[in-house]
Formats: sequence, structure tokens, C-alpha cells
Amino acid sequence: MKKTSTSPRARRSSPGKSAPAKSRSPAAPRKAAPRSKKPAKTSTSASKRPAVVPPALPVVQAALVDMKAVDIRVLDVRGVSDVADYMVIASGTSDRHLRSIADRVIQMAKAAGQRPLGVEGEQQGEWVLVDLPDVMVHVMLPRTREFYQLEHLWDASRAGRAPA
Repeated sequence: MKKTSTSPRARRSSPGKSAPAKSRSPAAPRKAAPRSKKPAKTSTSASKRPAVVPPALPVVQAALVDMKAVDIRVLDVRGVSDVADYMVIASGTSDRHLRSIADRVIQMAKAAGQRPLGVEGEQQGEWVLVDLPDVMVHVMLPRTREFYQLEHLWDASRAGRAPA
């Protein structure tokens, strides 16, 4: 038996046994994806942006739970504040407890590769602020937290109404 080699073009057009060719029939033309003439609108509101959790947030939450912080609240302030994407507010039972919580947050953030941008209020001991990339951590005494009411302030500005 003699083998003959044929070019791909010859195989398609040759009669006899051949693989079925993939061809488009004139009745079913290939449809192109529709294109809009207007550019897509991008929204910066927190409700429409995908929830991308910054790497510092789970570290902060773990540190707060580890140090037994009280009443931990995570506020999504994307679209409301350009300073941070999330604010974490927690309480401690004493000024020593506040400093210990803040130190643990800093320690765990550094271990995770998230260097704090700044730390405020460690000396006073009523309110300690730890500024991490995209996350601000407020650790307060209960009376200070009740006085400033940050949760209500940020919730009120998110809803577009004045604080009560």
C-alpha cells in the first residue's frame, strides 16, 4: 500500500474519506459582541465597589480578639472618607488595657508586613489611634467612646443626614 502525502488544502477539497471541515454556513453568520458608544460609568460609592478587604483588617481583628477588646465594630467608610477604607472601633477596660491592645495591634501588623503610618494617644491612655494602610483603629475607654460616638458620626454621614 502506498501512502501519499497531501497538503492540508488538498485534504479539505479532496473527495472521499476526510474529516468534516468546520465551516460557517451563510445562514448563520458569526455575531460580534455589541459595543456601546458610551464609556462605562465607574462609581466610587462603597455599596457599588467590590469589597476588597485590605490585608491589615484581619490582622487587626485577630489582635483585638486576642487582647479581649470589648465591643469591636468594623465600619466600611469607603466612599465617605479618603483617609481610610475601614475604621475599627473597640473599647478597653482601663488605660493599661488600651495601651496593651494598641501595642498588640502594632506588633501583629508589623509581623504581617503592615507598618503603622502613625500612632497617637498612647501617653494619655483614653483614646489610642493606630493608623495602618487603609485601616484606622480607634481603641477607647467606654466613657470616651460614648462621648465622641464615632459609630453614629460615620453612620450618619454615610446615610446623608445630620448626626442626632
